[in-house]
Amino acid sequence: MPSQARERRRKNRDSSLTDQQRSLPLPTVALVGNPNSGKTTLFNALTGTHQKVANYPGVTVEEVSAEVEIGETTLKFTDLPGLYSLDPATEDEAVAVGVLRGDFGSRPDLLVCVVDANNLERNLYLVGELLEQGAPLIVALTMTDVAAREGVQVDPHALASELGVDVIPVTAHRKGGARPILEAIERWLETRADHMVVSTCDTQEMQHYTEAISQALARIGIDALRSEIRAAVLDPGTSLRGAEEFPEVDALLQQAREAAAREEFHETAAATRYEWANRIATNVTRREAKRTLSITDRIDRILVHRVGGLLVFLAVMYFVFQSIYTLAAPLMTLIEDGFAWVGSAVSGWLEPWPLAQSAIVDGLIAGLAAMFVFLPQILILFFFIAFLEGTGYLARAAFLMDRLLGWCGLNGRAFIPLLSSFACAVPGIMAARVMPDARSRLATILVAPLMSCSARLPVYVLLIGAFIEPQFGPTVAGITLFGMHLLGLVVAIPVVLVLNRAIFKAHRLPFLLELPAYQWPKWRDVLLTMYMRGKVFVSVAGRIIVTMSILVWALLYFPRSDEDFARFRSEYEQLPARTQALISEDAYLEQRQAENSLLGRFGKAIEPIFIPAGFDWRITMGILAAFPAREVIVPTLGIIFNLGSDVDEGSRDLRSSLQAATWPDGSRLITPWTAVGLMVFFALCCQCMATLATVRRETNGWKWPVFMFTYMSVLAYLGAVAVHQLELAFS
Repeated sequence: MPSQARERRRKNRDSSLTDQQRSLPLPTVALVGNPNSGKTTLFNALTGTHQKVANYPGVTVEEVSAEVEIGETTLKFTDLPGLYSLDPATEDEAVAVGVLRGDFGSRPDLLVCVVDANNLERNLYLVGELLEQGAPLIVALTMTDVAAREGVQVDPHALASELGVDVIPVTAHRKGGARPILEAIERWLETRADHMVVSTCDTQEMQHYTEAISQALARIGIDALRSEIRAAVLDPGTSLRGAEEFPEVDALLQQAREAAAREEFHETAAATRYEWANRIATNVTRREAKRTLSITDRIDRILVHRVGGLLVFLAVMYFVFQSIYTLAAPLMTLIEDGFAWVGSAVSGWLEPWPLAQSAIVDGLIAGLAAMFVFLPQILILFFFIAFLEGTGYLARAAFLMDRLLGWCGLNGRAFIPLLSSFACAVPGIMAARVMPDARSRLATILVAPLMSCSARLPVYVLLIGAFIEPQFGPTVAGITLFGMHLLGLVVAIPVVLVLNRAIFKAHRLPFLLELPAYQWPKWRDVLLTMYMRGKVFVSVAGRIIVTMSILVWALLYFPRSDEDFARFRSEYEQLPARTQALISEDAYLEQRQAENSLLGRFGKAIEPIFIPAGFDWRITMGILAAFPAREVIVPTLGIIFNLGSDVDEGSRDLRSSLQAATWPDGSRLITPWTAVGLMVFFALCCQCMATLATVRRETNGWKWPVFMFTYMSVLAYLGAVAVHQLELAFS
């Protein structure tokens, strides 16, 4: 009811606004702070599920925002990426600084700087930089309960007196814990026209030039804010309004800019801020004498140990991976069965209209099923990511893995996306959001699909069961299955090296990571992370998946005519009775329509390209039809070999048909070598529409999805050709 009342007030207020007033941008409140300072928890408490997620223009960093009504005013809250200073070292930090400068629109009207009470001195460095900008600022003091357990007490009133701004202690993970911040923002709304903070930690040199320029401006009748003068000094593209034509001011600006360009100026500025932050932190903090190691220190003796930590990490990752694999399976089956039931019901209703029946059932409903079937894995994965990050363990795991992955150019955080991709590349790629910089994130995204996901398993099971196990036994079959899963990981290492050295030309960045204190995760944050990740996938990647599913359906359905089906029936009637006993008329008609479709014709047209790999048009068509999802090749082969689409990888009839298939000269179509070549192709290719759609979402364009599809297809083709050529050499 309260939300309905607020909605009615909003509609009444909107109806009284003029069109010009409605077109004005909403006042913006930006949450800024160090990573792991509790910023996202506070943002979630302030905005709940009303968040919107999109990419900032031209970059892959997400903008997370929400509209919140405070009193009679609607504000836009934005959660900026974490940063340690206004001198950015990563893409995330550069975007945050760009938002503060107004590069992505107007500057925020109010900054809420989230400060970790347990790491006050380091957090105050950023506060000092923000104060120098002169923007309205409120400090939200978080982690006070964690600090208290460590024997640290911060006096918020003393801190507010030192900074000259409001300092609000918050416990955002508790019900109503964000209310003090909302009240402080409401007070700011009442006085925002006069609200401006003043820098307190500039270097003496900057203070000298700022004062000199201010006096020169005053002599010519211009009253400029200190923040405006400082911005004009540090950014040559910024001018002082009304002072452009006065030589005295211009000369002072040039001298100040020359001073600011000197390296020692920046070193002095940094030293001044650290000295300022240390002084304030000392004045407002009371520490109890530590007699014993903290709980965090005692746990870290095990979890970051060179040997013990790695064993614990392997156990945790095995549990996570196995949970994703096993817990998602029944949910995915339930989703598939549910959509199959819906498809069957709709098919019965639309039976009088065959075209609409096929388009809706085989195109739209199948596409929706292909989209929603990934949700269980995505939700389970991000549950574990949010849980482990909330406890503080994720930072330790990244620290451990950086030692193993760093030599080939991958960051320590890459282990989560790569490991997750063994279950499914879609959540694995989405998990690359944990990467700290753009290049390492992109490199991880581009190799994540090389990990053998669960969708490849039906292909492996079918081919190993039909061609490897019968001839070589279960031991070799098991080794082959393990080898297919290992292949992608082995190939990913040289691919990363080539990407980093030849394309990105990137040097490995130092791996700097804060190890936060251990704590129980905030369950609200965990659930919101799952909700937002699932929502983003369905709303963005889902549209592409459904669209492509309908497109592939159309390629398999058209052209279609009564004359063609009459010809197919005539062909069936002329088949020997023994053949008709093995193949139903419907299965034969389905197979001939697939062969005659646009996709079938295309498969025949490009058959010469795949002949060096030992694939004929039937296998080629199966590869093409599997673009929406790799496992689709199994029912497609069922159609091609006259068994209908209702087959799976364990079908004995399908295995027998594949074993009996021949080339026109009577030689076997698929040998054990051919089976290995086909598995290598599927292990290395990007036969997954959902993966490409997700990469497009994560990279903010089609450039990298096309690149990834191309290089993986080339690798897959060369691998299959190499296997077939080895067969020819040894036969």
